Amino acid sequence: MNLRRLGAAIGPVAGLVAVYAVFALFGPSSFSTAANLETIARQTAIVGAAALGATLVIVAGGIDLSIGSIVACGTVVVAGLLAAGVPPFLAAAGGVAAGLLFGAINGLLVTRLRVGPFIVTLGTLLVIRGLAKGLAHEQKIDAPMTWLGDLLAQLSPERRWLLLPPGVWMVIVLAVGVACLLRLSTFGRSAVATGSNEEAARLSGIPVNAIKLGVYVLGGGFAGLAGVFQFSRLTVGDPTVATGLELDVIAAVVIGGGSLAGGEGSVLGSLVGALIMTTIRSGCSQMGLANWIQEIVTGGIIVGAVALDRLRRREGRGRGGA
Repeated sequence: MNLRRLGAAIGPVAGLVAVYAVFALFGPSSFSTAANLETIARQTAIVGAAALGATLVIVAGGIDLSIGSIVACGTVVVAGLLAAGVPPFLAAAGGVAAGLLFGAINGLLVTRLRVGPFIVTLGTLLVIRGLAKGLAHEQKIDAPMTWLGDLLAQLSPERRWLLLPPGVWMVIVLAVGVACLLRLSTFGRSAVATGSNEEAARLSGIPVNAIKLGVYVLGGGFAGLAGVFQFSRLTVGDPTVATGLELDVIAAVVIGGGSLAGGEGSVLGSLVGALIMTTIRSGCSQMGLANWIQEIVTGGIIVGAVALDRLRRREGRGRGGA
């Protein structure tokens, strides 16, 4: 591992430690409690699950602005299926399947229409959000209580041996799988090559369109899973939830070392980036800061993450030229 990669790996972790230290020192004592750390982990699971798929999309040179809408639609699908008497596991599978379908639509529009992914997913952001509201008749869908509500629920005393809620462990296991897919599989290496230089990848025999379609399908599936987790926290289907979540997810990926130009990304870094975003929100909330201040802080982080991405690219080109 060269110094640049080592710095990219250590940087997000150091940033997380610094952010946590600031709130631990200047925030209320409740911020550093085990209960609050568990809450941060539960909240991170939603952004983290979506960030796993977004990492693949961004590595391949794409972008997906419809993530928040897919999450919202996922909660509606899960709640609607449960209300109709469908078993919880199949209801959760339905939420993930909806995400896979939307991801496939995004991928097909990008590859077949040859329209920029920013424009395509900006459009599907509105389409999917509207579909979610239509399915829910523009209101929340109540669902019967099932074990799905326990995925990200606070651990009861008899379940403390788990240390973290089941949903958090699911994200950790899936993260290992995605990291292996990205670094060890032909598909992952092809995604990196596509994001680094699409034309060179095509000339090398890589099926670029199939790779793009694949990452968007996976990205949609992980957003659907995030929808299942969001439902677990809300226990209702809410078509208005997760507005702006896509910005948190994209910022998490970029903070973690991903490049909006494609070709670079880290699963571990994306999860650390998600933790940073959640920790800042939790710290601001614990300190009693107004929502508008939290929004300014979050917006500043997103701008800083993009600026950091540009700086990394400029330094990379400088070393390449040298």
